[in-house]
Amino acid sequence: MQHILNQVLSTMNYDPQNPLLFNSTFFLFFFIVVILFYPLLANRYQTRTWYLLIASLYFYFKTSGLFVCLLLITAAVNFYLGHAIYKSKKQASKRAWLMCSLIWNLGTLGYYKYTNFIIETINQISGGSLPAMDIFLPVGISFFTFQTWSYTLDVYFGKLKPIHSFKDFAFFVSFFPQLVAGPIVRASYFIPQINREIHLDKDTISRALVLIFAGLLKKGIIADYLSVNFVDRVFDNPMLFSGMENLFGVYAYALQIYCDFSGYSDIAIGLAALLGFDLPINFNSPYKAHSITDFWRRWHISLSSWLRDYLYIPLGGNRKGKIRQHMNLMTTMLLGGLWHGASWNFVFWGGMHGVALVLDKAWINTKLAKNRVIQIFSTIITFHFVCFSWIFFRSNSFENSLNIIKRITTSFNAALFSQWINEYSVIAFLIVIGFLAHWQPDSWEKHYQRFLYKLPLPLQSLLMSLVIWLLFQARSADIQPFIYFQF
Repeated sequence: MQHILNQVLSTMNYDPQNPLLFNSTFFLFFFIVVILFYPLLANRYQTRTWYLLIASLYFYFKTSGLFVCLLLITAAVNFYLGHAIYKSKKQASKRAWLMCSLIWNLGTLGYYKYTNFIIETINQISGGSLPAMDIFLPVGISFFTFQTWSYTLDVYFGKLKPIHSFKDFAFFVSFFPQLVAGPIVRASYFIPQINREIHLDKDTISRALVLIFAGLLKKGIIADYLSVNFVDRVFDNPMLFSGMENLFGVYAYALQIYCDFSGYSDIAIGLAALLGFDLPINFNSPYKAHSITDFWRRWHISLSSWLRDYLYIPLGGNRKGKIRQHMNLMTTMLLGGLWHGASWNFVFWGGMHGVALVLDKAWINTKLAKNRVIQIFSTIITFHFVCFSWIFFRSNSFENSLNIIKRITTSFNAALFSQWINEYSVIAFLIVIGFLAHWQPDSWEKHYQRFLYKLPLPLQSLLMSLVIWLLFQARSADIQPFIYFQF
């Protein structure tokens, strides 16, 4: 009995080798426990908030251990700075408190995420040998830092009044469905939902189930299988593969990162809906985009809108002439690239998109850009530009990126196609099915929702069980973490 108790306690504790993931068995039991008692207190606002706050903090403890303290400290700092900014009568005082917020948020993010990148860059420039620091990157630090920072910025710009309850603010920051990989939720969007009555109708439940089913299938079957069985092999050793295989590796990664990240967002939105909370859409079929501007309206919408509202517009946006607008676009995308990771590859990736956005601004208002036939070609070009830029995003080094491009352009070897199809038939099938599903008409999702709506509850439960069974059949021995956990 003692042995069993020790095993249970060990499972409940934080394991750095096995952080809590949506597609893990433990999360399934965690959410079942949360949802089991939820109806008893769903409309008792204060109790409900405490219940979900404790569950959310435990969730983050299972992903990052004692860094849950950093989460709470960051929430407290921004909560009290928001009040200080609001109460200040003089603009100079407001700016001083805002500067404190900037120092804390960028300081913590910079220390945990960019210290070793700075040390490495100094060593490369100076030829020195400064040792790297042993720093653990807390899961999702970029997401909850941007989320809390947007609160103080909104208070400073007069878009939001301070929240009076720290409990409510801590719950807003730590709400577990979107805590570690987004969407990045604004306080003005989420806070009003905390103390409202919850009504879960069948439409909401069926929509939530569609999102959760889609997210689990995207992540657990398509993204993970492509990653383990093909993408990682190609990107780790591109010179061992033909140019044709490298090209399919790039296409596969474009599908993998979309299914991985949008899969997480779908699950997060679906889980939140089952708890009675609405989260904003984060992806809108981004590979259907007919321009880079359109792509960034569809891809990681919560981040792109955050960068627009809190970086691009404060820098001047498009209000100070074309040259200034282009500089603002480049600055925003370079910093957006750096947000994704401490590597010059990410900065280069951001710079590529910055240049593309600048060129797009000159093209987007022309008559040709509005032609439907031209838009089809623009969609194909946009998709391939995004895929090309993913090479630098995914590669371990700039050299590896160039090796992939070199293999594709100089050693394509199309004669290997039939052999590749035979050896990687499942990969080829997933790539085709994945992109066909992505490019399906938007109306089809509503048909799936209506289909689930008409099913009786036992069949809905059976369908969920089938999806979970498929995940266990398809997954590799080790559950793959979500790509955006590292950001």
